[in-house]
Parts: sequence; C-alpha cells; structure tokens
Amino acid sequence: MSDEIKTLDDLKDVVAGTSAAAAPVVELAPRLPQRDSLGRAYATGKRKNAVARVWIKPGSGKVIVNGKEMAVYFARPVLQMILRQPFTVAGVENQFDVMATVAGGGLSGQAGAVKHGVSKALQLYEPSLRAALKAAGFLTRDSRVVERKKYGKAKARRSFQFSKR
Repeated sequence: MSDEIKTLDDLKDVVAGTSAAAAPVVELAPRLPQRDSLGRAYATGKRKNAVARVWIKPGSGKVIVNGKEMAVYFARPVLQMILRQPFTVAGVENQFDVMATVAGGGLSGQAGAVKHGVSKALQLYEPSLRAALKAAGFLTRDSRVVERKKYGKAKARRSFQFSKR
C-alpha cells in the first residue's frame, strides 16, 4: 500500500473526496403480519417456570385459558388485569379472542406467561402495534426465576439460626 494514512490530515484528504450519500443505505423490509390458514397469530410466552402457547384471532374479546374462561381460571382480579394489559396498551380491547394453553409454575407465573404470549401474538398479527407493546416492555421475556438453594443454608440465602452456646 503506497499511500498509507498516518496522520489525521492524511485521513481528511482521503475522506474529502467521498460523500456520506455514497455510502450504501440499507433499508429494512417492513414487518409483515404472520397468520395461519385460520387467520390466527401464534406466539409462545414464558414467565418463571410457566410456558404459554397463545393463539389470537379477531373476535369479541373472549379469553379461554386451558379450556376455561379467564375469570374461572384466573380468579384473582389482579391476574385478570395482567392479562388485559397488552390489549389496553395497544388500544384494541375486546377486538381479539384469545385461546391459550399454559403449563408449569403457579398462577402468577402463568398469568405473566399468557400476557407475554398475547403481546407477541398481537405484534405478529398487527405489526403496527409493536411500538406501543415494546415501549411498555411487554415483548421482553422477564428472566427472573427463583434462585437455587445452596448447601449449608436453609434456603437460597437464609442461614440457619445462630446459636452462641
């Protein structure tokens, strides 16, 4: 290489001949809706040890979890509110029917898993909703899980009661 760049002035001389417009512009393809032959969007949601498989399709807002109505399966109002959050944030309340199967974990983790799955399915069904759901943090999997128990401890961090004598 005969014309090596050793100083900033040399770099300026080399760069002066090129323009920023000459750099190739990479345009991202617009996100396309992903729906199956029945017009549904499918996504998997996870939270703690719970895994939810979620299908959404246009409808009246009916939510079925493991073959039961949402109010029956998730009896606590807080859990029902968690399930409704993605629709509220996206502004599409009572416009989609949800069918979910969820396994593992407890009710709280299962509610979080269904919420995560619904959020992912919504943005797959209608990509324009992605910005609102992402801003609310609903598309991110909550990675917090129970810390393992350590030997020599009562629980993960709790020590046995200290006895002086």
